Amino acid sequence: MRFYTRQHTYYCGIDLHTRMMFICILDERGDIVLQRNTFAKPKSFLTVIEPFKDGLVVAAECMFTWYWLADLCEREGIPFVLGHALYMKAIHGGKTKNDRIDAHKIAVLLRGGMFPLAHVYPKQKRSTRDLLRRRTHFMRKRAELLAHVQNTSWQYRLEPIGRRLANRKGHETVPILFDDTFVRSSVEADLELVGYYDGVIKRLEWQLTKQAWIDDRPNYDLLRSIPGVGKVLALILLYEIDDIRRFGSVQQFCSYCRLIRPPKTSAGKPAGLPSHKKIGNAHLKWAISEAALLLLRESKDVKRYVERLRQKHNKGKALGILSHRLGRALYYILLHTPPQGVLRRKDLPEDDLSEFIGPDAELGV
Repeated sequence: MRFYTRQHTYYCGIDLHTRMMFICILDERGDIVLQRNTFAKPKSFLTVIEPFKDGLVVAAECMFTWYWLADLCEREGIPFVLGHALYMKAIHGGKTKNDRIDAHKIAVLLRGGMFPLAHVYPKQKRSTRDLLRRRTHFMRKRAELLAHVQNTSWQYRLEPIGRRLANRKGHETVPILFDDTFVRSSVEADLELVGYYDGVIKRLEWQLTKQAWIDDRPNYDLLRSIPGVGKVLALILLYEIDDIRRFGSVQQFCSYCRLIRPPKTSAGKPAGLPSHKKIGNAHLKWAISEAALLLLRESKDVKRYVERLRQKHNKGKALGILSHRLGRALYYILLHTPPQGVLRRKDLPEDDLSEFIGPDAELGV
């Protein structure tokens, strides 16, 4: 856990919502100099903080509407810090809870050096990362449709569909397996949506890869060189990690990727089950775990290593150790790569989707 400890003249805590925001400003002695509920708009925010703009720092809890506030503070030259939502339990522990109290507690935590920090993702790559996460959402919806077709065949005790679902060319022969007209229509609707998702996902993958070549092609190609990491996994690792140097140590990186089990002790003894397992980046956890499974499938040496771990522990523990080792290796690979220049646009790939028609595009990895 990292805290914001810099000293300022004024400390602004904001309880941010979609339409409204409650602003509380403290001076360096901790006295309240302003409390006001206003509209969550740039003009309203700048009007409220204008008398305290010099020496002001702004803090808000991490929720889905913080983008515009961070960009506004950056444009106006005001320091902005983002609070980790799961670590900020102090604002939820009182007997009474409302916007005024929450904003004041945020300002108090900020002034006292106890404000838990979350990463403010750079504006330049934020939309690309969000589009990549949207692509993952579409891929999971596609998987749900294919699972429904498979479950329907089991429901009616039909012959196994086999690999015809994995190959798009085999989708034409799947509906004829069902005798009932309405069941066949349901399956045809699922497969039609799968085909539409395939087209959307391929266009997004082409667009994202083109942008990755602009932002950081050396690290993208470096990630692609890792056995088990394909186009999509390289994109997820590249944009979810952002700058590897923002992590002070490999332990912090592995903790952020949810690759370690947090201990919970008291007086040197175990105290209950480990908690806060979900603090960290779920997308990185999935990507590294997926890469570990693909690495296990491709490398004989890794298979022997995991088999030794399985005999000592169990299969789940062995795969967890492999994911942890892969995460540590990933950290040092990126950390010791010298920064490179930005790719020129004339070096970008042509507007052609043929590169994305292949097993990587179908499997989503």
